[in-house]
Amino acid sequence: MTSMSRARVARRIAAGAAYGGGGIGLAGAAAVGLVLAEVRLARRAVGHSAGEPHVPQADGRYGRAYDSPGPGIEPLYLTLLGDSTAAGQGVHRAGQTPGALLASGLAAVAERPVELRNVALPGAQSDDLDRQVALVVGDFGRVPDVCVIMVGANDVTHRMPPTRSVRHLAAAVRRLRTAGAEVVVGTCPDLGTIEPVGQPLRWLARRASRQLAAAQTIGAVEQGGRTVSLGDLLGPEFAANPGELFGPDHYHPSAEGYATAAMAVLPTVCAALGLWPAEEERPDAARREGFLPVARAAAEAASEAGTEVTAAMPTGPRGPWALLKRRRRRRVPEPEPTPSRQ
Repeated sequence: MTSMSRARVARRIAAGAAYGGGGIGLAGAAAVGLVLAEVRLARRAVGHSAGEPHVPQADGRYGRAYDSPGPGIEPLYLTLLGDSTAAGQGVHRAGQTPGALLASGLAAVAERPVELRNVALPGAQSDDLDRQVALVVGDFGRVPDVCVIMVGANDVTHRMPPTRSVRHLAAAVRRLRTAGAEVVVGTCPDLGTIEPVGQPLRWLARRASRQLAAAQTIGAVEQGGRTVSLGDLLGPEFAANPGELFGPDHYHPSAEGYATAAMAVLPTVCAALGLWPAEEERPDAARREGFLPVARAAAEAASEAGTEVTAAMPTGPRGPWALLKRRRRRRVPEPEPTPSRQ
């Protein structure tokens, strides 16, 4: 599917989400049904559904080196929402989860401690975001400085209508932004990289994933969030090194895989908080960055890992425009072995 075709489909899905439609298919109901059946077989084949998922508990304070006695520096508050990818399923140590990696990286860039909270739920679909957001904004205490949402894969495998999926995501972004938090969405990963899934279903899964990722980008950006494409991070890099970048279940990322994803998301998290170098905020034509209609930017981002999309102009010749950036990835430092909890 061309970038222009994907842009049209993404715009239709996002419009349906905004205006209450729900009948637009991802790759056709029959095709998605086949993907669903194959992915479920794959998950059974690797024992994914056996028992409760193990998710390391990584909540706590990172960057303790930046703590100071007395009043000190206020920590930044980082919250993760979404599904098993956000939770960190597939690894065994807290420091290997994306939340811990992002918290450590953010602390190093900001030179401030970071308080991490993760409310993501393995197996969650986008309709669980309403519950998760309520946990975040309904709590006593401080609203997060930045929230990272990773969601979408289970929407595809469970055949949630994409318009409904995007509607829930957009509502979550809107509520978090209204509460005062910056929001970064890691869009739907590429399900065509799941090892036990064969062709032609890999192609169908990839197509469905990228269409949803592009529509998620439009929905999130129009509500004031930023997005980072995770698709190809679970594509060429994972496909080239499946033993290294997939976890033991061949379905979730390994520690190295989560580190790769965290390196892609961290610059956008820092930029959302005004912590990225000013010279890197200007679009670089040499990296094919620039201003595009939001649907075109979303379609391009869905095809290339680590691509950021953020709102630029509320209107233009073809509707809202966005800034597309391909940020240089930053090495994520190793987290402390055990975060302190308060």
